[in-house]
Amino acid sequence: MAAPCRHVGHYIQRNGRFLRSNFEQLLGIRSFGLTPAVYQAAEVIQESAESVVIPRKKTWSKEAVLEALASTVSRDPTAYPYQFQDDSFLSPRTATEFKQFSLSQESGRSAAKYLVNNNPTFFSKHFAEPHIPCLMPETVSLQLEEVSEEALKERINLRKVTAAVDMYDQLLQAGTAVSMATAHDLLDLICLYCDRDPAQDGVLQEEDANEAVKDERKRRATRSKATSWKPNSNAERIFNLLPERDTRCYSALIRGMVKHRAYEKAFSLYTDLLNNKLTGDVHIFNALILAAPDVHDKYDERWNLITELLNQMNQQSIRPNLQTFNSILKALRNCGYLSRIYAPQALTEMKALGIVPSLATYNHILGVFKKPGSSGISSIDILQDLMSELEGCSFTCRDPDDVLFFSNAMRICLDNKDLDLGYKVHSLVEVGENCRLLGNSYKQSIYYGCFFSLLCLMEHIDVVLKWYKQMIPSLYYPNFLGLRDLLQALDTDNRLDLLPMIWKDVKLFSHDKLDLEKELLRLMAREKHSPEVQESFAACALDIKSVLEGRAHMQWTSSSLSDVTTLLLRANKWEQAWEMLQFFKAKNGVPSNALLNRFLSVCQSRGASQRAVELVQLSAAFCLPATPSLATRVLAEFDLTEKQRSVLSELEAAENLSD
Repeated sequence: MAAPCRHVGHYIQRNGRFLRSNFEQLLGIRSFGLTPAVYQAAEVIQESAESVVIPRKKTWSKEAVLEALASTVSRDPTAYPYQFQDDSFLSPRTATEFKQFSLSQESGRSAAKYLVNNNPTFFSKHFAEPHIPCLMPETVSLQLEEVSEEALKERINLRKVTAAVDMYDQLLQAGTAVSMATAHDLLDLICLYCDRDPAQDGVLQEEDANEAVKDERKRRATRSKATSWKPNSNAERIFNLLPERDTRCYSALIRGMVKHRAYEKAFSLYTDLLNNKLTGDVHIFNALILAAPDVHDKYDERWNLITELLNQMNQQSIRPNLQTFNSILKALRNCGYLSRIYAPQALTEMKALGIVPSLATYNHILGVFKKPGSSGISSIDILQDLMSELEGCSFTCRDPDDVLFFSNAMRICLDNKDLDLGYKVHSLVEVGENCRLLGNSYKQSIYYGCFFSLLCLMEHIDVVLKWYKQMIPSLYYPNFLGLRDLLQALDTDNRLDLLPMIWKDVKLFSHDKLDLEKELLRLMAREKHSPEVQESFAACALDIKSVLEGRAHMQWTSSSLSDVTTLLLRANKWEQAWEMLQFFKAKNGVPSNALLNRFLSVCQSRGASQRAVELVQLSAAFCLPATPSLATRVLAEFDLTEKQRSVLSELEAAENLSD
């Protein structure tokens, strides 16, 4: 059997070569359909094919396998974020719970680190196979006790500020010289943490916690003029004790002073640097440019100072970098009308130097043109040009302010109600790993909240619901404003039959604002729908009632009680509607005349004369002015007994007498 197969293979191979050679000759003869350009293109293709060099070995990144596996799995829109999937209890339903559960998880990790780091003798055995050092607990206890430069380096690496300063003083007392590189690292450490030990993992110092709370409260208020830089700090003392001070030493102190709001001292130290005939570095100028608006009050003085710093950079042959231009643009946002004049010039100069802007650069440009000026150019015009230029681009974080771009861009789209531009911004977020630049959970909620509100305002309801299912709860926890916009979108497109479904999500997300439940009841009770829809509305109204009754200090309104009663009447839930009328008095509510007349019409259709009499008595108990008219209507339209007629006559006479 093998021999015939072998002969067939030789025959196919030989005839294949024959057919291929004849086909090439045929193409050469029949050249009437081919132009010289085609021949030229064919030669180019042949040359490019010959120039391809196949590498002998492909070098892959360490995460290549994980990235390949991750690309085969799409995001589950119904799943909670991955960080909460280990514990079913930690399934956040609101943005507040997301923050709370995230902090609780991080607090547990920090507590574990603190326990391991402060009791290393109890965790000396490593059971992990294979042993991976980077996944093991870090050693934070001091190992070197003798007075030496190596011990100083150890304390610097472990961020022990006080211990490092003490060790440096001991070295000076012992007459031991400290290398300039170690002195640089020590100054960097002291200036970074403002001469204080950083809070350890798992332990938040009370003073730092209070400052964090105050800073959060005052973040959007007026900027504080008080500095946190300590006068005559260890950084300045060590700086003055150095036998030789170079640019790196000045750079550490100037950046530390700017970071901790000692702006006047930073410029004074820079003047001292120039007096010592030293040149600065790019980090010094970046910090001083950022501090320029806090030194002067007038806009022109601020810009003149920035211009002077840039001229000195040029004189000292210091090439600006990305942070330089971002600092210029950020400072220009505090220069009033001058920002619109000089921001485009800074961006043009930036591109002329071959520096690629980052997302923070574009965010500062949008901030400069936030309000339309005399030229008519606004942030929406700038953003449209940016989206055309950045379409399909993938970004990495190159500036701390990069995470502000997408949320501010989507807010601009919402303010201008530009849906197409909003889609472009969101498509840019979905390119590559750009979604990582949305920032923390708070900034993500701002971005997705603005995007969802924009969809509710401008998009068709079917598209809105499609996005609703894709984003919630995996990406966005809708707040009160988002759900209110969704209710308005349902009302605009006349899709109120979906309100019970939305109520399930409202209950799931634990929104305790009465205004949301009141809006739901109002929309359901406003118009009459098909019997199936009315049945679902009634069940939803009863569910809302049970949820509201479970809340402490819940205050019912008369309109909400009337809406629930109306929905129960339309669904033919007779007894439950009557119980709701009795519920008015318990909750200090007053039924409306329209509700009583509607209930009376239902009594007439059901032939319930006794219930109609009780309804008039209920109206009289509330001292409603509509009681005589209700009694007159019952007397005229119902088949009553003599006893019922006498009761209604007495009520009618009593009400007329009181009037």
